[in-house]
Amino acid sequence: MIDECLKVEVRIEGDDCPLAEATRATPATVEAQPPLFRADGNVLLRFSAPQGTGLTEVLDGDDRIRYLYRSRDGGRNNYRCLSLHPCIVHELTDAGFMVESLTYRDGGAVITGTVVGQAVLRTVMETAGETVGVQLKRVYALHAAEDDSIARQWDLTPAQEESLRTAVRMGYFTVPRQATAREVAAEMGISKSAFIERLHRGENALLAQLFDVTPPSPADE
Repeated sequence: MIDECLKVEVRIEGDDCPLAEATRATPATVEAQPPLFRADGNVLLRFSAPQGTGLTEVLDGDDRIRYLYRSRDGGRNNYRCLSLHPCIVHELTDAGFMVESLTYRDGGAVITGTVVGQAVLRTVMETAGETVGVQLKRVYALHAAEDDSIARQWDLTPAQEESLRTAVRMGYFTVPRQATAREVAAEMGISKSAFIERLHRGENALLAQLFDVTPPSPADE
């Protein structure tokens, strides 16, 4: 039995999947759930992005995207669709990478997940290196306490959990503040606005559950 599980964050450059190319053509930052792979090689995608970026039009005009569905939630669009294009995540999954979240921006992707042991990590990195540009951003041992995910306990998305965890670790909430929003965003490899949005959504979800209150809907604000 292997007793080592590693938390891994990698940045992918040069991916030609529809979501990566759509963020290259628009200013959108896309937050995606792990893709669901079909036996025929196609992929079911679930993701969200801010409204008003032109992302919907780009995806709707992409011949590789089928059955694009969009719903609106406040200032964000939530999407579901079928992608006919092979995805680098598929190859990483085959190599042993258990994907937890993906963020696409400016044509690149930051992917977080876990691997079981150093040997699997080497296989994952070799697989990524053979297809697209890859940069290992962070890797650390997953401890037992972390395995009972804060996201599952408090109904946060992995991206929201990561933002809160990184902000606390870097001293963003201390008085006086030890890190700025820009510095925390840089550590995570995302824009300042994306970090602040994730942070506020995570804080809202966390505090609403902690105090057992229902936040006002966008229409009530």
